[in-house]
Amino acid sequence: MLYRLLGRSGLRVSELALGTMTFGEDWGWGASPAECGRMLDRYGEAGGNFIDTAGNYTDGSSERIVGEVVAADRDRWVIATKYTLTSRRDDPNAGGNHRKSLVRSLEASLRRLGTDRVDLLWLHMWDQTTPVEEVMRALDDQVRAGKVLHVGFSDTPAWVVSRGLAVAELRGWTPPVAVQMPWSLADREVEHEHLPMAAALDLAVTPWGLLEGGSLTGKYLAAAPETSLLRYDADGVSERVNRIAAEVVAVAAEVGRPPAQVAINWVRGHDHGCVVVPVIGARDASQLGVNLGCLEFELEAAQVERLDAASGFRPGFQRSFLDSDEVRGLIFGDTFARIRDHRATLARSAR
Repeated sequence: MLYRLLGRSGLRVSELALGTMTFGEDWGWGASPAECGRMLDRYGEAGGNFIDTAGNYTDGSSERIVGEVVAADRDRWVIATKYTLTSRRDDPNAGGNHRKSLVRSLEASLRRLGTDRVDLLWLHMWDQTTPVEEVMRALDDQVRAGKVLHVGFSDTPAWVVSRGLAVAELRGWTPPVAVQMPWSLADREVEHEHLPMAAALDLAVTPWGLLEGGSLTGKYLAAAPETSLLRYDADGVSERVNRIAAEVVAVAAEVGRPPAQVAINWVRGHDHGCVVVPVIGARDASQLGVNLGCLEFELEAAQVERLDAASGFRPGFQRSFLDSDEVRGLIFGDTFARIRDHRATLARSAR
């Protein structure tokens, strides 16, 4: 396991984060506390140090279990948790991005984790109602109080993140250091705005959903999958996703690796000029060990191109229009190829 700097911070995190949505059996498909302990041991043995949880994961059991399994060596671990999702469906202030929700949620998370601070606090999802100025000031207050060390945005529009960072810099508040959102061969929407933003603002990216609910492993290609063991059932998998999964399986057969490792390494191998730390999860230590095996190899360029083609991704306005020869000609005339952009070079070399 190698280590990366978490965006514009000096915090060192392992190149794979351990997602803990499966920690706890409250939702019917998670792992027991004992199995969670084995998963953490396996992750730690591989050199991992970055644990990603949230106050609502398995109704709070995830945080409690994480707190228990790291208690003997708390300082070794970089613990990230999230606030926003409601804890009482009849109370309009029991969820959201506002200050009251943040303070209430963080205090509950600290109790469950059995710690006096979290290393990274994520805004979990953008609520579309709270002013970003309130969010940034409230997060900064928690950093100044010593209860939070770094902050980030999860599942939030790129324009909100960039505005929040600008407000924080302007007013001397704590800026975000990372963003989190889904990214996989089957879901590449973040390549339109979020990844270019992360590269430009030196934000780390911690993508989740790398296996698209497991569908990219090819398990839904079988005629009769064991749906009782799956978080999602096969009826929710589209023909498009299965076509991508078939190509993942084909590449996996060529390299002699499990499909899950190929799908994870497709994300790990894409250079968008920003630090990328994928979040991996598992139902048990054995499955986690398989996923960690992605560290043992890299995909060849031709294999990445095949997978890219199978995804059917369309760059959209930003790249298909602004990066076109016609538009570049309108902007730069005949000089574009002769311009050396040192900022673009530095962004890619920083990875």
